[in-house]
Amino acid sequence: MPSSRRRFLLGLGALAIGAAAIAAESQLNKLEPETTSTTSSSTGNASQATTVLAGKVGFRVETFVENLTIPWSLAWAPDGRGFFTERPGRISVITIENNKPTLFAEVKVEHIGEGGLLGLALSPQFDINRFIYVYHTYRDGSVLRNRVIRYQDQNGTGTNPTVILDKIPAGSIHDGGRIRFGPDGKLYVTCGETGNGQLAQDLQSLAGKILRLNPDGTVPNGNPFSNSLVYSYGNRNAQGIDWHPLNGKLYESEHGPSGENGRFANDEINLIEPGKNYGWPIIVGYSNDPRYMNPVYNTGDDETWAPSGCTFYTGNVFPDWKYSFFVACLRGVHIHRFVFDPQTGAIQINEKLLTGKLGRLRDVVQGPDGLLYILTSNRDGRGSPVSNDDRILQLVPTL
Repeated sequence: MPSSRRRFLLGLGALAIGAAAIAAESQLNKLEPETTSTTSSSTGNASQATTVLAGKVGFRVETFVENLTIPWSLAWAPDGRGFFTERPGRISVITIENNKPTLFAEVKVEHIGEGGLLGLALSPQFDINRFIYVYHTYRDGSVLRNRVIRYQDQNGTGTNPTVILDKIPAGSIHDGGRIRFGPDGKLYVTCGETGNGQLAQDLQSLAGKILRLNPDGTVPNGNPFSNSLVYSYGNRNAQGIDWHPLNGKLYESEHGPSGENGRFANDEINLIEPGKNYGWPIIVGYSNDPRYMNPVYNTGDDETWAPSGCTFYTGNVFPDWKYSFFVACLRGVHIHRFVFDPQTGAIQINEKLLTGKLGRLRDVVQGPDGLLYILTSNRDGRGSPVSNDDRILQLVPTL
């Protein structure tokens, strides 16, 4: 059993006693986030990092799995297993008690540029049907495409691969790739515009969209466009989606365009509404044009995050973070934390965590133990990997 798990179990009582005091102190500090402090650097061992954040939440970053190759997505099954993808084409399994990955399936992918094996999602009826869905890039003759396929878990091995959605446009950049089941039981798929911005405005193309489909790939009732999987459009390269646990609203993270002198700019957090146009490539950032949706948050012209996987935290291990929205950032090399007012949507807290400490971060997921798990992406050709990269990391409370 990992040492972090033992500390977690021993500390539950202390957390319960201190929760009320932590929450009260947070209310005094939430509008003025403290500067993050840490004992480690981006080239050090992550297990040595100890950080104190706004709201007096203390945690330590520990390496849970190491020596991976560009992990992209992690999802936890009801039986406690964690399924994760690596971009060259592997699906592997871990558990809280056993952090040594075992191979579940190998997927033949076209690992080129930002493509390869990307998102992963588990069926809401996983206990019954044992279905695992993944999104990957492949080559169809001379053409790159993406698709969603489904495996069935049989005694820990992926079997019976079945194509659920095919011929999503692909490219060496902007492949989207995040897939998640929503509270409505439908599968949501983010598709990048492959570097061709005009596709995001073309309702006949799946590129530059968020799609909504039945688990078998058919068009669900209630989609905004007749006989179409398109749920939203004008999305440049959406990399993360999750639903607010208090109001069910869908939030999305999206990469903005390059600015002058090679800078990236105007990364977005969007509130996704069915049938709405999010503007790309006509609009960048805020427009106040009623034809296009303004982002909930926009980094502006001078800052880049390249925001990727995101999750709303609903656990009790970090009571002061309850219902916070966490976003893993690649070029921004940090985890971003938002708190949205569930009634008005107003941003109540907006802060950076772990800036520059862990390198490029691809995904952040809540585990069945209530801890947060982070996937690094330092071996994707754009990072500076340390000796045991890439890794799955744990945020563990400091007690």
